[in-house]
Amino acid sequence: MSTVLSPMPQTSVAVPTVKATTRRADVVVENKITIPGWIDSLDDYRRWVESDAYPENGWVSYLDGKIWVDASMEEFLTHNQAKQAFNGMFYSFLVQYPTGRFVPDRMLLVNEAANLSTEPDGLYYHWATMQAGRLRLIPGQNLGYMRLEGTPDIILEIVSDGSKVKDLKTLRDLYRKAQIPEYWLVDARGDGVVFDILRLTNEEYQATPAEEGWLRSDVLGRSFRIERTLDPLGFAQFIVQVRPLSACSA
Repeated sequence: MSTVLSPMPQTSVAVPTVKATTRRADVVVENKITIPGWIDSLDDYRRWVESDAYPENGWVSYLDGKIWVDASMEEFLTHNQAKQAFNGMFYSFLVQYPTGRFVPDRMLLVNEAANLSTEPDGLYYHWATMQAGRLRLIPGQNLGYMRLEGTPDIILEIVSDGSKVKDLKTLRDLYRKAQIPEYWLVDARGDGVVFDILRLTNEEYQATPAEEGWLRSDVLGRSFRIERTLDPLGFAQFIVQVRPLSACSA
């Protein structure tokens, strides 16, 4: 179950620099996550994320003025295992072709141009992207590096029942504003798997035409497809395949 909250003007008792005004009440979601009433901006949200009060479980995103909360556990087959297939593919691919780094979920991505702070299901960046300063690792107050700020080269999102609107509409628009070159979308909730690579073209995302299920990634210079099979117990399992562009018919 996902919840969307629209921040209102308020006072932060924890942040003395915020001017006194009407404070929104704290919001408790499913008795699991408490959204402080003083969060009214991306900067407020980032301060909360770095505090001890930030929840260890669940997903809370700041999406251009709205706080999006998903307190539910992710479904095993259609979300967790589909995501794991991409994690495994990226690991194997980058061992063979070390062009950059893949970052799995639970890492915060902040993009000020899109007024966005979220934890994608995965992202990839070229070494050159980090070297040029388009993406930066930001140290936490107490521990190592706690978030990435800027624009990665690929974003991966796995659609779930609770994230459908967020993934297909809200994040699509915000990732476009963030100028992320490719948005990979996967929906494994049906009998088959819907896999799209959206490429940023003329300031808009355009779907990549499929060739027998293969989708071209300009960022990685390869084509990819995902297959759904059954394990020995009869449950769905997923494999992400890779091939050079020269092997494609187009």
